[in-house]
Amino acid sequence: MDLVDRQLIDALRTDGRASYAELARLVGLSSSAVHERVGKLESAGVISAYRAIVTPSAIGVGVTALVGIAPGENGRDEVIAAALEQMPEVETCYSVAGDDAFLVTLRVSSVDELHTCLGRLRGIDGVARTRTTVVLATRFEGRPGSVVDRVGLDGD
Repeated sequence: MDLVDRQLIDALRTDGRASYAELARLVGLSSSAVHERVGKLESAGVISAYRAIVTPSAIGVGVTALVGIAPGENGRDEVIAAALEQMPEVETCYSVAGDDAFLVTLRVSSVDELHTCLGRLRGIDGVARTRTTVVLATRFEGRPGSVVDRVGLDGD
C-alpha cells in the first residue's frame, strides 16, 4: 500500500460516494487507474463496505447509551456476543480488556425504552452486571481521520 492508496482511502472515508473522476483529480491519476486501485483495495479487504451515515434523532433513535457488560463467573463471551447481535438496539459491540468484557452502543427512542433494553441486557445468560453511561451530546462521531497523517507518507 503506497501513498496514493492511503490518499484514496482517506478520500473515500470522507465521501464514500466520490466518483472515480473526483478521486483521480485528487491523486493525480486517470479514472481507470483509480478504478483499478479501488478495486484492489476492495478485493484485499481494506475497503469492506460503503454505507450511509444517518442522524439518529432523524430516524427516531435519539437516545444513545454506552454500556459496559461484565460476564458472571460462568458467563461465556460467545453466548453473550451472540445474544447482543440479536438485539436491534445494539449498534456496536466491542470486546474489551478490563472489568467489562464488552462495551456496546445502544440507540433507542426514549429513556423508557433504554430502561427496557437494559433489563433485556441483564437477562442475557451469563451477564453479571452492566454499567451504563447516557450520552448527553455528541461532539463528533465516526470521523474518518487521515490514514496518511497517522501512518505517515512512507507507510511506516
